[in-house]
Amino acid sequence: MGELRLEELSARNIVAANNLSLKPGQEQFIAPVSYSVAASTTNPATSWQRVVLLDGEVAGFIHGNFDPESDHDEFRACIWRINVDAAAQGQGVGKFAADSLAEEARSRGFKQITVIWESGEEGPEAFFHRLGFTDTGQTPYGEVIGALQL
Repeated sequence: MGELRLEELSARNIVAANNLSLKPGQEQFIAPVSYSVAASTTNPATSWQRVVLLDGEVAGFIHGNFDPESDHDEFRACIWRINVDAAAQGQGVGKFAADSLAEEARSRGFKQITVIWESGEEGPEAFFHRLGFTDTGQTPYGEVIGALQL
């Protein structure tokens, strides 16, 4: 595994983040419906967006949300989106990103982080379970809500 580090999303790295590739079949799992619906009410001030650099190159992106006042438990401290370039998958980039968000949540006093995903063969469910997330419920759209105790 190469050197991994986080960098805040910026004008300097956003093009590389937008150009992350996916493995065939993964594109259908990028954004659950619940996130699209909630995006209209999300406060940009609570957003936490970082790119993951692998040996100095953008290899992943994570978007978290930290909003202790949210009306929805699943959006108080959550992984909003996580993308790892197809060529970098399996090299610890996604785990590093999720662990970094968990550490940020701990530093802000949160006791758990959540994530929402759609079930499916090429989906992220196995990845989140390997990280320790457990299924805690479903959204009104049938997506899985997972939680990781910190």
